[in-house]
Amino acid sequence: MLSPRTLSLKTVYGANVVIFEGILAFANKEFLKLLDMKVFVDTDSDIRLLRRLKRDISERGRDISGVIKQYNKFVKPSFEQYIEPTVQVADIVVPRGGENFVALDLIVQHVHSQLENRKLHWDMSVLASAHQGQPLPKTLSVMEGTPQVQGMHTIIRDKDTNRDEFIFYSKRLMRLLIEHALSFLPLKPVQVETPQGSIDEGKRLSGKRVTGVSILRAGETMEQALMVVCKDIRLGKILIQTNHDTGETKLHYLRLPKDISEDYVILMDSTVSTGAAALMAVRVLLDHDVQEDKIFLLSLLMAEMGVHSVAYAFPKVLIITTTTVDKNVNDEYHIIPGIDGCNFKDRYFGTDAPSDWYESDEGMDY
Repeated sequence: MLSPRTLSLKTVYGANVVIFEGILAFANKEFLKLLDMKVFVDTDSDIRLLRRLKRDISERGRDISGVIKQYNKFVKPSFEQYIEPTVQVADIVVPRGGENFVALDLIVQHVHSQLENRKLHWDMSVLASAHQGQPLPKTLSVMEGTPQVQGMHTIIRDKDTNRDEFIFYSKRLMRLLIEHALSFLPLKPVQVETPQGSIDEGKRLSGKRVTGVSILRAGETMEQALMVVCKDIRLGKILIQTNHDTGETKLHYLRLPKDISEDYVILMDSTVSTGAAALMAVRVLLDHDVQEDKIFLLSLLMAEMGVHSVAYAFPKVLIITTTTVDKNVNDEYHIIPGIDGCNFKDRYFGTDAPSDWYESDEGMDY
């Protein structure tokens, strides 16, 4: 949305209802086609004049004669020529504005009925089966399953592993995963002089810099490992909540470093099952001008369903995980075998989800 006064642009995610308001809201015929309901709020001309007198005198320091002169010369003729005729395209005309509670109730009821009729339901069973039997995408990189890595995976999957060991071995895996991801960064040849005065042929990052972005809360578990590997790295955070009943994702919090558009971005989430949160997070980064082929999605555990969903929507995003991709998710969309159906972030942080919240393994869900 672009504000004409400030010329500032703000992107809105996950809005179910968008209200476009303004005295010339019905002036553009092409824009009218996009509106589901057109409401003209009518107010008596005497009240409009009184409001203008009060505002211009108290807030803008004008005198009564100047306000009335401006009203008669410019405001009233403009209203009669440009604004009043647009009442003809309105679906609802509301006299007395905000004091007309009957009209307001009718509008609210209509909006609720439209939302109910258009409710978005993700058929997860269809999504889960859509890619069954298909080969994993070429944009997926699975870290080599050495005996050491497989052993650590076994420890964090074991339901009897205590929290201290779970955190310790998760951190080790995260660090190995990040080291593996950094090997995909483009490097350029450089020459450096050693302390012995010799010249050595080396490599340095050819891009501007690397930035980390975590999908809250689970992605935060990977931040420490990233900061250990990448000195002074900048971090961003995205909070995405997914409605369990509809599968619809909403962006609730966003904090990205400035000038991120030229960076390589490591997008972190500890687990990816359906891919819903990851899809929105990538969309947010693209809307901030990050190049798709500069986004690396990292996760300790991934389900085939999530991998295919992300790869299909964003074929240039590099998807990176450890040792294997689990084939299934259960009825609550937890990865199977996963980590015993437990939510990774709660096991890591030692927290329990409130009874009125539904938690999947990607982000904080309700």
